[in-house]
Amino acid sequence: MMRIARWLNLALLVLLPIAWFAPLLRAGLLPFFDLDTISVISGLQELWQKDLALALLVTFLALFAPYAKTIGLALVQFDFASPRLLPLLRGLGRFAMADIFLIALYIVLAKGVGVGRIETAWGLYLFTGCILVSLALSHLDTRGR
Repeated sequence: MMRIARWLNLALLVLLPIAWFAPLLRAGLLPFFDLDTISVISGLQELWQKDLALALLVTFLALFAPYAKTIGLALVQFDFASPRLLPLLRGLGRFAMADIFLIALYIVLAKGVGVGRIETAWGLYLFTGCILVSLALSHLDTRGR
């Protein structure tokens, strides 16, 4: 089982960057985005121009936290780092899940207010799946040690 977890974790190192560029949603008439299709990266590009503080927060939650956690877990799984690192990695995983909540909240608010039209795209499911698999892997690794 731990061997499968190692391979899944290594797959996340490839899938997370794909998820960052994949379309999360298609939208029209949103206040921050003049785009038809929004990905994590295109959204961050717009945020960096409009709101620096929010851009820093989303960059940490969407890019840094999940990738650092995945790299750290791989280091622990392949015995390049101490298992004592696992509680820190689980904390990073919780931060990584926060961005999924923020995206979902934004979609719900935009739909509720009736500002334009929003459709979720395949990238949102890929990104969410990557984060959930990452959380499950860190939970498995914590239990397995």
